[in-house]
Amino acid sequence: MDIFKFGGASAKDAAGVKNIANIIRDYKKGNLLVVVSAMGNITNKLEELTYAYLAQNDEAHAMFEEIKDFHFSIINELFVGNANTLYDDVANTFVEIDWLIEDEPDNNADYIYDQIVSIGEVISTKIIAAWLNETGNKALWVDARNYIQTDNSYREGKVDWDKTSQIIQKDLAPLLNQNIIVTQGFIGGTSENYTTTLGREGSDYSAAIFASCLNADALTIWKDVPGVLNADPKWFDETEMIPQLSYHDAIELTYYGATVIHPKTIKPLQNKGIPLFVRSFIQPQGVGTAITKNNNPLPVPSFIFKVNQALISIFPKDYSFIIEENLSAIFELFHRHKIKINTMLNSAISFSVSVDDHPKQIENLIIALSSEYTIKYNKGLELVTIRYYNQKTIDRVTVNKDILLEVKSRHTCQMVMKNKNQFDSSL
Repeated sequence: MDIFKFGGASAKDAAGVKNIANIIRDYKKGNLLVVVSAMGNITNKLEELTYAYLAQNDEAHAMFEEIKDFHFSIINELFVGNANTLYDDVANTFVEIDWLIEDEPDNNADYIYDQIVSIGEVISTKIIAAWLNETGNKALWVDARNYIQTDNSYREGKVDWDKTSQIIQKDLAPLLNQNIIVTQGFIGGTSENYTTTLGREGSDYSAAIFASCLNADALTIWKDVPGVLNADPKWFDETEMIPQLSYHDAIELTYYGATVIHPKTIKPLQNKGIPLFVRSFIQPQGVGTAITKNNNPLPVPSFIFKVNQALISIFPKDYSFIIEENLSAIFELFHRHKIKINTMLNSAISFSVSVDDHPKQIENLIIALSSEYTIKYNKGLELVTIRYYNQKTIDRVTVNKDILLEVKSRHTCQMVMKNKNQFDSSL
């Protein structure tokens, strides 16, 4: 059996839903489980709704009506007035959020986020499952929250693998013999039946969880690109598709910020030796990229760009060495303030890191660090990571750039840079 995962770009409108159904219709190999994200940019819209509600913004209700209208318009276009049951089902699902936003916030903000934002996946999968049945593909909608079990870490639910695996194998696996299963990415459930999310863009991870627990033959992620490219087309005019990729290189690329696959996706697949295919929903006949246990190096260098970076440099006030004890305390503060380090470098009396620039979090971190350390930081920077670099590739991305930090290993080079003559926003 196989797992298919479709993201929001593939289900952004009625035409996208029809295209998904056509891809599924052409699948002839055996049992199939389909994982789907929220439609289009609905997750962003639901995030905006959440923040508006938490701020008690008067626009919250209007924002929610816009989200509902978007989904109902797709239903009307697909079913042309013949979807009363689906319409009622979707409307009843939206009622849960209507009730929530009628009252003032009285719970943890992350908890509220998960209850609201998760609705995007629930609605999209109801629509797609209904359309599959309408077009002769026997499909069964199931609620991922009944199968992927997490702790109460809202917005970053940690999966209880033993419990999740037992439930999926006992309750979900038998259903695949009779139906195409349609379920949600991104969401899970707690032992108290509360909704959690697995981290932004976590639908790939959800698909990998189902694949691992079901011992699937393969997982295919359908994207709007022909496969894994060696650079983001937003940054490079000329890119090359990588036909084959090892688990190792895939993990490295996603860790450094490649957005084609969620960083947590690879490990569950690698543990079971399940291949991952990245293919195009625009050209589904294309072969795409295969990610497997092969250990061949990448055929071309790969480039990953992260903008809006802050470079934070930490110096002991008494000029003592940066040693294990200091690093342990520093890392604990980064963890406490939920700031992910993208690259780091330490010397005898300094420790420098590049992080995504979240101003409020960084401000709080610097306040916490400042009692023991002198802090300097620069904003408005970019981080470039080159996997399988050489001097030519470095020269290609450093034209008219000043390099503020450079870290090299055997296969990877990372550089934190700013434009030459850029206003220095260091503090």
